[in-house]
Amino acid sequence: MSINERNDPLDFKTPSRELVKALAPTGVLRAVINLGNPVLAQGDAFLPTGITVMLAREMAAWMGLQVEFLCVEAARDAYTAMAEGRADVCFLADEPKRREHIAFTPPYVVLEGVYATAPLAPFEDATKVDRAGVTIAVRRGSAYDLYLTRTITEAQIVRAEAETDAYEQHELDVVAGVRQPLTAYASSSGSRILEPPFMRIQQSVGLPKSTADETVGVLADWLEHIKSTLPIRTELDRINAGG
Repeated sequence: MSINERNDPLDFKTPSRELVKALAPTGVLRAVINLGNPVLAQGDAFLPTGITVMLAREMAAWMGLQVEFLCVEAARDAYTAMAEGRADVCFLADEPKRREHIAFTPPYVVLEGVYATAPLAPFEDATKVDRAGVTIAVRRGSAYDLYLTRTITEAQIVRAEAETDAYEQHELDVVAGVRQPLTAYASSSGSRILEPPFMRIQQSVGLPKSTADETVGVLADWLEHIKSTLPIRTELDRINAGG
């Protein structure tokens, strides 16, 4: 059901034909979904689920179009799909490096990047990680990889396809990741989470860099509206609560 069909006092106006053409030039909304972030997307390429899938479906319904999903396993692959023009919309963290090919809306949800380490590791808190001789495992091309790459000055960043595998196999000092899955990993492995979070990950909707500012602004207004509707509001509340 399109949001324009709901009995909603905040009903959002139907987009113009020109706006639809600008957002989905092929006549189908091509949405790239990063299954590598289990907080925001679950399932598989045949049946993706989660908040980003819900947002893509709602966006397509608002425009009166069908949605076509391109599911990938890592944020860097979603970025590449946008840079190569294989997708119209993505759901990624707004990072300066990604703005080379993507125009971002304000965030629809903010996640936390945290470190996990061994129970007896010599770190009082997360602020003590960036020092000479310390190794940090990250998932290659992730938002926290990009952030740590431009902020870490002393520690060594070790990039891998799966950060927890690198942490375990190479005896690295800490592993960086999104709070929810990393907390689950720490609980199962006997590791501990270091506070405070080292970053706030601003998950946003992304459009091609060439998209006009006015078009990005309209989508940002729509996003603010749709965040207040069910079941999206329920899912965002769950994510914000750390579920």
